[in-house]
Amino acid sequence: MRTIYDIQQFLKRFGTIIYIGDRIAELELMEMEIKELYRSQLIETQDLQTALLILRHQIQIEKDKRENNY
Repeated sequence: MRTIYDIQQFLKRFGTIIYIGDRIAELELMEMEIKELYRSQLIETQDLQTALLILRHQIQIEKDKRENNY
């Protein structure tokens, strides 16, 4: 996994498709889904860590964009 798209495709393998219309909310929901998959022992620790790193980085980028627009 290297991008948000990769995470979306990864989640899709587990039947999860996320679209809300609010980018930050979507990213946070993806983070919750990834954590739940890990708690359910459906994904490896490495997948969890990689996905969380990518998601948290993108969440920060999106928050910075919002701050600069307002």
